[in-house]
Amino acid sequence: MKLLFTNLLSIILLLVHGFSIAQSTERPSFEAGRLTERIYLDGMLDEANWQSAPKLDSFKTTVPEEGGVPSQRTTVQVLVDAKMVYIGIVCEDSNPGEIIRFSKIRDADISEEDHVKLVIDPFLDGQSGYIFAVNSLAARYDALVSNRGEDENEDWDAVWDAKTQITENGWSAEIVIPIQSISFKKGLDKWGFNIERRIQRNQETIRWANVKRDQWLIQTSRAGLVTGLPDFNYGLGLNVRPSLVGELNKIGPEGATVFDPDISLDASQRIGPNVVATFTVNTDFAETEVDTRQTNLTRFPLFFPEKRTFFLEGSDIFEFGFGTGRSTVIPFFSRRIGLRNNVQIPIIAGTKLNGRIGKTAFGGLGIRTDSYELEGQPYDATNMGVVRLRRNVLKESTIGLIASSGDPLGREDSWMTGADFTYQTTSFNGDKNFLVGGWVMLANRADLTDDRSAVGFKVDYPNDRWDIAATYARIGEQFDPSLGFVPRKGVHFSRFGATFAPRPKIPWLRQMFHQFFVTYVENISGPWQSYSVFTAPINWRLESGDRVEANVRPVGENILEPFDIAENVTIPVGEYNFMRYRLEAEFAAKRRVSGMATWWFGSFYDGTLDEFELSLNWNPSALLGFEFSGVRNVGRLPFGDFDQTLAGLRVRFNVTSNLQLNSYLQYDTDSRVLGLNARIHWIFSPLGDVFLVFNNNSLNPMSQPWELQNRQILLKVRYNFRL
Repeated sequence: MKLLFTNLLSIILLLVHGFSIAQSTERPSFEAGRLTERIYLDGMLDEANWQSAPKLDSFKTTVPEEGGVPSQRTTVQVLVDAKMVYIGIVCEDSNPGEIIRFSKIRDADISEEDHVKLVIDPFLDGQSGYIFAVNSLAARYDALVSNRGEDENEDWDAVWDAKTQITENGWSAEIVIPIQSISFKKGLDKWGFNIERRIQRNQETIRWANVKRDQWLIQTSRAGLVTGLPDFNYGLGLNVRPSLVGELNKIGPEGATVFDPDISLDASQRIGPNVVATFTVNTDFAETEVDTRQTNLTRFPLFFPEKRTFFLEGSDIFEFGFGTGRSTVIPFFSRRIGLRNNVQIPIIAGTKLNGRIGKTAFGGLGIRTDSYELEGQPYDATNMGVVRLRRNVLKESTIGLIASSGDPLGREDSWMTGADFTYQTTSFNGDKNFLVGGWVMLANRADLTDDRSAVGFKVDYPNDRWDIAATYARIGEQFDPSLGFVPRKGVHFSRFGATFAPRPKIPWLRQMFHQFFVTYVENISGPWQSYSVFTAPINWRLESGDRVEANVRPVGENILEPFDIAENVTIPVGEYNFMRYRLEAEFAAKRRVSGMATWWFGSFYDGTLDEFELSLNWNPSALLGFEFSGVRNVGRLPFGDFDQTLAGLRVRFNVTSNLQLNSYLQYDTDSRVLGLNARIHWIFSPLGDVFLVFNNNSLNPMSQPWELQNRQILLKVRYNFRL
């Protein structure tokens, strides 16, 4: 298998050398208008500056037809002065009553609603950028361009605002982005810019530049240009955001209710237009939404994403290694800092420096956590840090370094270092995407010996009709970075996959996805560990937006040490080969009632396992929304039977796009804990907001009444002072 991947890499590199033809396609452009009067942000483009600003209206469809004529007209305008960027969009619609609109909450998934989405590249480097989107109800979404345009870091948040209006002719939006909210290259009079509109009921997407299906909106190397920009002025570049926090906490049914007031402070200072230093003192993350619970039928740890604002700011710079990820290794996983077994560890102070100088992006993070005690074990205060450098080379490629130090448990001599290179082109064989990258890392700690290295590579051809990828990683037996995430150590990890996605000319069928993925994991010093062959003979996206899928998945597990798969059920040592099958149906989110139903079934460790998953969304109006999710696992094994149930209900009460009440109730039969997280979030200004949070966890012991574990009421007020 290793020889196969090595030969495959050699062949691909030869193809790159022989067929990667860089084309000098001229980028389309349009000019920004000058802002000379105050814009009243109301979604109506009725000020004089809008009337005189140049208009962009040359859109084409990417789907259902590439390069086709849109069913509705769209116009875009940009107004700028030294401190603000305004974007005005008019989305004409011959039947505005059929505009799909449900969401109002900040950072909602509006991809299945009518919306507009834009990307800007203020560095003109073709590898980074900022993403902003808004639907017709002014629900705002923002993100960072991630992995050079292959992904979005949707957890990033900026200070900006948007208002919309629905009229008899369609809907319109006004967006304002303060120049202090983004970084940019000084001296540029043009930025990369692209925008697309989704007309959901028609399953139609229209775009200004780069209308090829093989490329994506957020690939800034193929974006158009907005020209005529001024010499922007970010002022002193100082942001100070204090937070006042008041908590009422009760632990256990007999515990006293304790009031705990606190103050935290975040501050940032621009060191030039594209370098930001951030500081945090007595950091508080109490308003962060709770994790969604997961079931685990493997012998490997679960992955939970980062949700804390301080660590998310500038997090795209710390991305490392094409082909790394939760299946192989994440060299810097910020949840290792300030969290231990889902318990918050006090952060005394932290600092972060990130930005770009020329073609080099860099980031540095330093944190000091306080001493604490967990499960009777004391831990000392600890310093931790990470540094990342990434240099743009060639046209769209990168080379970089990463290093970290410190250990959350205070273990001595802990550090990790690594290097990576990614070659990327959007002009492979003319106009196709192609990427190949490699990385290497070395970890150290006083308790680690022998093989402490990791190395890997990935080859990827991600395009609309064909998406082919191969990944290989060798993870040393002692590779255990203290600030990283490594699900398996001491393994060779190999994966090859291909998706063939034709678009047949059948009226009711939009696109077919025929998929084949092989994963093979073997121990470095020992036998094979696991394999999986995932096939999708049917995975059809219908013209209505609905989807049906059927899968066949042979699986193998070589268990060298017994492990508990459920309470009182242990999988013994042995080789196991079984067949898993899946049936899945997804109902388009354009409807008021939508969702997805999944059934995995078949053999499992010499027995059987049925996995039922259901997600159901009901949006009776834009004011109210319900989201239900449920998992039911029924295992019948020679070593014991088990039944697991996990259920969650989220209720959203959306008064406006700046005021929401969200509650999340979840329960699982393993922990027998019923948890409620309710939050009122009021954004009273683009610079300030208020959180009122109620958390309650109750335990249901076997054959006993419910028992309170903990209860919390929290009020947090924060405001960003900008100079």
